[in-house]
Amino acid sequence: MASSRDRQRKLARAKLDRQLARRAAATRRRRQIQAGVGAALVLVLIVAGSAWALGAFDSDPKQNTAAEDTCLWTPQDATANINLKDVGTPETKGLPTAGTRAMTVTTNQGAPITAELNLTNSPCAAASIAHLASRSFYDNTKCHEITAEGALRCGDPSGTGLGGPTYSFYDEEVPTVPSASPSASPAPGQPPTYPKGTVAMISNPPGSNGSQFLIFFKDFTTTDPKYPVVGTVTGGLDVVEKIGALPTVDNGTGAKVKPKTDVVIQSLTVGEPATGAAASTSGAPASSPSAG
Repeated sequence: MASSRDRQRKLARAKLDRQLARRAAATRRRRQIQAGVGAALVLVLIVAGSAWALGAFDSDPKQNTAAEDTCLWTPQDATANINLKDVGTPETKGLPTAGTRAMTVTTNQGAPITAELNLTNSPCAAASIAHLASRSFYDNTKCHEITAEGALRCGDPSGTGLGGPTYSFYDEEVPTVPSASPSASPAPGQPPTYPKGTVAMISNPPGSNGSQFLIFFKDFTTTDPKYPVVGTVTGGLDVVEKIGALPTVDNGTGAKVKPKTDVVIQSLTVGEPATGAAASTSGAPASSPSAG
């Protein structure tokens, strides 16, 4: 009897040992699986973190660039200035920012005056002129002033110097000068701040550009430039020089700057953007073969 009970206890013990062994093995497998899953999760997090740091989850940069404003147009109150003319505003996005656009100014003074508008340095000024030209803003207006700096001032339908569109925009390409003091004299041999043939915007006050522009018929050097450059004359500079030589009369404010003979812009047009070989690379103002 005693031996029989001993065998039963031994068998029960062996069964218990086998169950404990199976449970221990299962526990080890479960821990191995959990450890593997944890390691995989850590690896995924490391890869995802690296990808995020490198910008893999950023939105398409082309889409961001396309969504950015190239130019900003500040509204102007036409009720406060009756000389302003509402013809809408240019686009703010998707404007060309490289190459040039050809501008042609036809006046009653001779052959057309042609210029290249610089889209790289002055995209907003060029966009504004192109927009206004597309609305015939400049057509049949007068160049109302021959300035003391040696430039023809145009682009104001009112002829008062106060006219323009119902928006304004900031300065872009204002020339820099090496002199540290605006009151100092220009250094000898220094290139002119505004070479003959320069096309620049003009506004009052400076920095609130609209439609008015200058075409320089002689070199002008200053230590305090205020006119942002938009382009360069490529043809008809002799016509501009001829207009610059016209006698002037009082403009009604006591300033003897109004051309005695009316200088009328019959039309002003702006062509499509040109880049690379299609754009002129000479950079030098050219004279028209025939002056009217």
